[in-house]
Amino acid sequence: MATVTTTAVPQIVAHDVKRPDTGWTSWVTTTDHKKLGIMYLVLTFGFFILGGVEALMIRLQLSQADNTLLSPEVYNQLFTMHGTTMIFLFVVPIMAGFGNYFVPLMIGARDMAFPKLNALSFWMLAAGGIVFYASIFFSPPECGWTCYSPLSDDQYLPSGGVDAWIFLIHLTGISSLVGSINFYVTIANMRAPGMGWGRMPLFVWAILVYAVLLILALPVIAGAVTLLLTDRHFGTHFYDAAQGGAPLLWQHLFWFFGHPEVYIMVLPGFGIVSEVLPVFSRKPIFGYKAIAASTVVIAFLGLLVWAHHMFATPSPTIVLVFFMLSSFLIAVPTGVKMFNWVATLWRGTLEFTVAMLFALGFLFTFLIGGITGIFLAIFPVDWQLTDTYFVVAHLHYVLVGGAVLAIFSGIYYWFPKMTGRMLSEGIGKVSFWLMLIGFHVTFLIQHSIGLDGMPRRVYEYPDVGNLEIYNLVSTIGSFILGIGVMVTVYNVVRSLKVGAVSGPDPWKANTLEWFTTSPPPVNNFDTVPRIRSVEPMKDIRRQVLRQQTEAPTPVPAVATETEAPAGA
Repeated sequence: MATVTTTAVPQIVAHDVKRPDTGWTSWVTTTDHKKLGIMYLVLTFGFFILGGVEALMIRLQLSQADNTLLSPEVYNQLFTMHGTTMIFLFVVPIMAGFGNYFVPLMIGARDMAFPKLNALSFWMLAAGGIVFYASIFFSPPECGWTCYSPLSDDQYLPSGGVDAWIFLIHLTGISSLVGSINFYVTIANMRAPGMGWGRMPLFVWAILVYAVLLILALPVIAGAVTLLLTDRHFGTHFYDAAQGGAPLLWQHLFWFFGHPEVYIMVLPGFGIVSEVLPVFSRKPIFGYKAIAASTVVIAFLGLLVWAHHMFATPSPTIVLVFFMLSSFLIAVPTGVKMFNWVATLWRGTLEFTVAMLFALGFLFTFLIGGITGIFLAIFPVDWQLTDTYFVVAHLHYVLVGGAVLAIFSGIYYWFPKMTGRMLSEGIGKVSFWLMLIGFHVTFLIQHSIGLDGMPRRVYEYPDVGNLEIYNLVSTIGSFILGIGVMVTVYNVVRSLKVGAVSGPDPWKANTLEWFTTSPPPVNNFDTVPRIRSVEPMKDIRRQVLRQQTEAPTPVPAVATETEAPAGA
């Protein structure tokens, strides 16, 4: 007797309209948003490994008091390369990688609005990284990732390292600006039928705000580094106080970009977590509209608080009070997100997958970073803690807690969609615990190092009090963290070959990218369903179940005299 197979997951919803191109030339010449997204992820993760190696060398130097492992020049070069790499070549562009791959799939589009500009954006990023790292064969920059004037002027650093840093900012800035315009146009004009602004996935909301912030902030840093370039080579004196310039002008321009940059880095991470938590809580996201609105509010307020990085500069008290209160205010929409994420978990049917564990680690770690940020926003407190290791700890709790842990959550969540293979959950959990423990061992103790008065950006320190043992503990933690990262690298390489086949929707997820095959074909979708809620995959599964249960059961055929019975 025939049976009816009941399934709530569409099995085949898209076909290749043509045979996909193969070979390395297909990657170099591609304009497919999915291939470009993978190229972004691989390139930026490679820079992440480089930046991590630089960080480990820094920690080795600081593991002992009065250490002579590195010279002062090499140490300055390493922390400049590390900070610049992590911010401009990893965190910001890897979010563009996730956005490139998943935004068109999430909104039901065939590709990005401008595929050729999308390819240009990637290659400008690659060019920026090549120009920057080529400087190691000549004279790497030594000015820190902020390149404060007058330290970055030609009279103090006449070598070409600062120029390589300036070119990196220009090339990666053009990459991000072109990509951001592409994101905005794609999201505004290419959404699936029925997907209004109130039905967009929260990750798409985060990428939209990320793009708008980049469009607003990048011209400022581009202007700042152009003025620095003309100061160094064309006889201008914009930042030279001896010639009527203003070194503080550099800080105002840099941080008007630099503080929105913090939210440029963490808002897409918020979006990833907002997609992962409801899937593995088996509940709808709590307060969808509040989370989306708070993303916009954070972006607006993020443009108003840049001078809290400048509390130690000579500024009127009324100005300090304004930026202190603005910094307090920005904690409100962030708190709205935190409470909504916790409410999503409350009484949910939690599944502790690796993606979920990284999302939960994000909640705990970013909370600590946010609290220490409130401390630093009080300007009399900041006067005591500025340029100490307390600030280093706060920065890493915000960026690793708000971005890196979310990035790893996204890798484990979306890897099946990109490759058609599952990452090992067992190996992934080893990676998670090594990373979480290693991170907190590394940076939690740095709060105490800063409170004990150790300045940042110093290559050696005296053996006073507990500084040496604190720094040794921090260094040990950094290597545990590094091992955890490499475990995930091993997991990815292994799973590409032997990982379990995932199918189109292994997580029973909520958003539209899971409607197509894994990995998706060139055209993404044969047909795009009409969107009726913020959870279109739930709607699709309900519709499939309803159609299957309402379908008449086929009548079994009766064998005739001339037909052999089944199984004869």
